[in-house]
Amino acid sequence: KVDFGALGQVGRHWRGIGVTLFVNWAIKPFSMALLGWLFVRHVFAAWLPVDQLDSYIAGLILLAAAPCTAMVFVWSRLAGGDPLFTLSQVALNDTIMVFAFAPIVGLLLGISSITVPWDTLLTSVVLYILVPVVIAQLVRRALLRRGQAVFDRMLKRVAPMSIGALLLTLVLLFAFQGEAILQQPLVIAMLAVPILIQVLFNAWLAYWLNRRAGEPHSVACPSALIGASNFF
Repeated sequence: KVDFGALGQVGRHWRGIGVTLFVNWAIKPFSMALLGWLFVRHVFAAWLPVDQLDSYIAGLILLAAAPCTAMVFVWSRLAGGDPLFTLSQVALNDTIMVFAFAPIVGLLLGISSITVPWDTLLTSVVLYILVPVVIAQLVRRALLRRGQAVFDRMLKRVAPMSIGALLLTLVLLFAFQGEAILQQPLVIAMLAVPILIQVLFNAWLAYWLNRRAGEPHSVACPSALIGASNFF
């Protein structure tokens, strides 16, 4: 669904785009690193295994270093969001993510005194961000060459599959970690605290800033959802 041609629409809601970018890239990764350090190193340190503290902080940083780019279309539609705003915002975030994800993660891991696995980071960016984006754009262009009607029909066919695939991904993620979750429910609950705080804070901040800037709910709401989302 991501149309990079929608980048030309950025100026239409430049305040909303600016707020979302500010929250996504200037607030969320750093607030998560701060909350991770605070809760893992201090608040919950007595109940967490010492040899896993760095891993927990690194996991939190990786989770919050980039916004979600898949489910935001569903969220925006359910919240009555402006579809053009959502499309342009996702296209812009995808573009930024290709270049910014690895440097931001490397910076935050370095500040947290955690060894930065640059080869793993760069490989992850290529495999999980760049390659899917390139393949999707090639398929999109191939379909559009056959006509807008063909493209629209294909979107309708794959829409249920995409949601099902996302749900299956979540099921598999939890299934593969099921034993760890059952063995360490307290650890999971403690790590959920900083995640929940940063999601609620960033959603509130994005919505409030948008409304203060004069943007309507149809922009402020998807901006808040995108601003608080995580690239799982």
